[in-house]
Amino acid sequence: MRRAARVDANQKQIVEYLRKHGCSVQVLHTVGKGCPDILVGYGGKNYLFEIKDGQKSKSAQKLTPDEDAWHFNWRGQVDVVTCEYDCDVAMNVMDWDEKDV
Repeated sequence: MRRAARVDANQKQIVEYLRKHGCSVQVLHTVGKGCPDILVGYGGKNYLFEIKDGQKSKSAQKLTPDEDAWHFNWRGQVDVVTCEYDCDVAMNVMDWDEKDV
């Protein structure tokens, strides 16, 4: 039996921030097996974000072995975010409209 997926303390804040700025967000953390925490839709494109709690130590923010394997094997975009600023940086790279922030 699979144990319940843990949710990072900042996930709700990050999801609310993205939605406030025009993104659609689908929570994926319950999928498990290293799958990223959220799927974000913006500007007709999809983005995968792994959320880590930026308030924890760097060692506690490391990818789990399953996450590391998933990221390594994924042939598309996936970013690790710890806060709203990280979302801004990732979305700027992906054509985030500066006026939306």
